[in-house]
Amino acid sequence: MNPGDRVRVERADQTYEGVLLPSSTTDHLVVKLEGGYNVGVDREDADVDVLETEVYDIETGETGDSSVVEFDPDLPTIALISTGGTIASTVDYRTGAVTAQFDAEDVLRAVPDLAGRANYRGRVVANILSENMTPDVWQDLARAVYEEIEAGADGVVVMHGTDTMQFTASALSFMLDTPVPVVFTGSQRSADRPSSDNVMNAVCAVEAAKADAAEVMVCMHATESDDACALHRGTRVRKNHTSRRDAFETVGAKPLGEVEYGDDEVTVSFRGEARSASEDSSGRSPRDYAERGETDLDIAPDLESDVELLKFTPGMDESALDVAEGKAGLVLEGTGLGHVHSDWTDRIAELVDAGTTVVMTSQCIEGRVCDRVYDTGRDLLDAGVVEGEDMLPGTAKVKLMWALANGEDPATTVREPIAGEITDRSVPWE
Repeated sequence: MNPGDRVRVERADQTYEGVLLPSSTTDHLVVKLEGGYNVGVDREDADVDVLETEVYDIETGETGDSSVVEFDPDLPTIALISTGGTIASTVDYRTGAVTAQFDAEDVLRAVPDLAGRANYRGRVVANILSENMTPDVWQDLARAVYEEIEAGADGVVVMHGTDTMQFTASALSFMLDTPVPVVFTGSQRSADRPSSDNVMNAVCAVEAAKADAAEVMVCMHATESDDACALHRGTRVRKNHTSRRDAFETVGAKPLGEVEYGDDEVTVSFRGEARSASEDSSGRSPRDYAERGETDLDIAPDLESDVELLKFTPGMDESALDVAEGKAGLVLEGTGLGHVHSDWTDRIAELVDAGTTVVMTSQCIEGRVCDRVYDTGRDLLDAGVVEGEDMLPGTAKVKLMWALANGEDPATTVREPIAGEITDRSVPWE
């Protein structure tokens, strides 16, 4: 039997019929079932009957270490940078777990729909699941994106695990001034599943990287259907569902735009108007996105990683603040307008006096911090707490890390809009 044969595999009381696929080990058989799922079976314990030979012509991938992509001078060049994650993953049939192991060229082979849309340069910065992401990798990634743009890339697509994508997108939003789109994308479901979102997300991300908005964006399914991807600003996006394909949402605003995904055409559109470099770039401009080519490429990759994020809940002892002892920064997720128990105020003041920058955000999904309404909030301001406006707590942590390394007065820098992370007003937007 050979890959491409249709087989029946019997093991114990289970019977599987499907197409035999190449296996990464000699100890396992891999069979693609009719429903689209793959199953791995121990070869030693299985009885196999070949029902039909050479049903499919399956390439084993043993012809070389990398793919060759022909250059078309009429197409833009998109840099594909891989950090790992489900979009660049496969199934380890020894354990049944999804593991990150594809490099950028493998993604091109796995997503043939990308062909003819652009010229591609592949680059691997990391090969990790996103829960293993660190600020050091953010810095490596920012430098890689900078180098690709400096070398002439017309856009960049970063393939990233979804669990911490919002943090990395925020980090690059602060570290980079970019004249071209930088688009993060990932996959909620691995490529071996019939409901995988990897192909559509990858295609939409490439089209967004060719478009006019020179922003750091996250491109993921807009709905559960395969009809459109939303383009979220990197500092305003949050993963709001563990497993749905439309897990990502823009908080406190509408997405920057969307990519309509059709059988014959993929169309990118943005809300509002472009904001040129001559206009207010603080995020307070009525225009909605930075225009391609209007911003000079620059990088400020330094980060102060000694920053903690702490969520307050009723009944927490103030000793929870010990996590910030000696730290450069602390972001608090307070209740409502930005509150913690009154007993915490003196301990917070001690941290501030010792040199820790303390920023208050809200654990509410929308709205902004205002510690001037109640006595508790006023006491926190007197203790030296910095109001985090309407920043998402995760974004506030990343921004504080960047502000401590790059701002002369971190408290002031935290409150200044830099990459759309702070909106002018908190108002209903639906």
